Amino acid sequence: MTTATTRTATTPAATSTAASGRTRTVRERGRSSARRRSTPLTIAMLAALAYFLLPLFWLVIASTKSTQDLFSTFGLWFSRAPRLLTNIQETFAHDDGVFAHWLLNTVMYAVVSALGAALLAAAAGYGFAKFRFRGNSAAFNLVLGAVMVPTTALAIPTYLLFAKVGLVNSPWAVILPSLVSPFGLYLMRVYAQDAVPDSILEAARMDGAGEVRIFFRIVLRLLAPGLVTVVLFTLVATWNNYFLPLIMLNDPRLYPITVGLSSWAAQAFGGGAGADSDMLALVVTGSLLSIIPLIVAFLLLQRYWQSGLATGGVKQ
Repeated sequence: MTTATTRTATTPAATSTAASGRTRTVRERGRSSARRRSTPLTIAMLAALAYFLLPLFWLVIASTKSTQDLFSTFGLWFSRAPRLLTNIQETFAHDDGVFAHWLLNTVMYAVVSALGAALLAAAAGYGFAKFRFRGNSAAFNLVLGAVMVPTTALAIPTYLLFAKVGLVNSPWAVILPSLVSPFGLYLMRVYAQDAVPDSILEAARMDGAGEVRIFFRIVLRLLAPGLVTVVLFTLVATWNNYFLPLIMLNDPRLYPITVGLSSWAAQAFGGGAGADSDMLALVVTGSLLSIIPLIVAFLLLQRYWQSGLATGGVKQ
C-alpha cells in the first residue's frame, strides 16, 4: 500500500517535469530557428529577386505604352492610356505579319533541336554509362572539354562547313548545330549511371531483347526526367540563340525572333531618314510575346525538370 501511494503521489510531479521538458525543447527550437534567420542574407535574397524580376516587370509595363509614353512616363508604372492589345495587334500586323513567321520559325527550331538533342544525348549518355569499350574515358573527357568551348567560337567554322555543303540560309543551318549538346550528354551519362539498373538490362537481354529495343522500350522510360531536363536546357538555348542564326540566315522570312527583333530595333534606333522611332513599341511588345512560350514550358515541365536534376545526384 505504501508503495502504491508513493507512486501515485509522484506521478503528477513526473508529468509536470515531462511537460516542462517539452516546453523547454519547443523554446530551444524556436531560439534555434530565430538564430537561423539572417537579416543580411534576407536582404541579399530580396536584392537578387529584384534583380531578376524588375526587368520582367519593366517589360510588362513598357508593353502597355506607346513610343511617346515610353520616354515621357515613369518606367515602372502604367501610363494613363494603356494600349497593350493595340501594341499586340500592331506587332502581328506589321510588315505583312512577319512577326508570326518569326515566332513559328523559332518554335520549329527550338522544338526540333530540343527533341533531337535530348534523344542523341540520351543515347550517348546511356552508352557511356552502361557499356565499356576502348577509349571510353578518353572520349568522355573530350566531351567534358567540349562543354568549356563557347558556342560563339564555333560559329565561323560551322558557317564555313555549311557553306561547303550548301546548307546556309536554310532551317538546317540552325537546327543541325543545335543537336549537339555536350552538357546534355554529360548530364544524361551521370543520370543514367543510377537511373538504369544493370539487373533490368540483363533481364531484358536474357529474354531475347536487342539493344535497340532495350533502349527505346526500357531505357528511355527510365531516363524520362533527365530527358525533360535536357529538353528544357536545349529549348531555352536554341530559343535565345542569336549569333548563329544571324550569320547563317539571309532571308528575313527564316529569321527566329531574336534576329527579327534585332532588325526591328535597328530600324528604330538607326540614324538617317530610314529610322522609325514608332518601331520601339513593337520591339518591346514583341520581346514580351517572345518569352511567354518559355514561361509556359517551364510551368508545364518544372516537376520533371526538378526531379531530373535531383535523381541522378543521389547514391543508393
